[in-house]
Amino acid sequence: MINRDKYLKQLIATRGNGFPKVITGIRRCGKSYLLNEIYKEYLK
Repeated sequence: MINRDKYLKQLIATRGNGFPKVITGIRRCGKSYLLNEIYKEYLK
């Protein structure tokens, strides 16, 4: 599994600014992985 720490840190840093976050990319590039990691680590 490829770690996407850079993108994860960017999403976490801008989490509370009031703007919606849109994660785009080609199929199977890790969009759902990022969302699952944010959910597991920061929303529970």
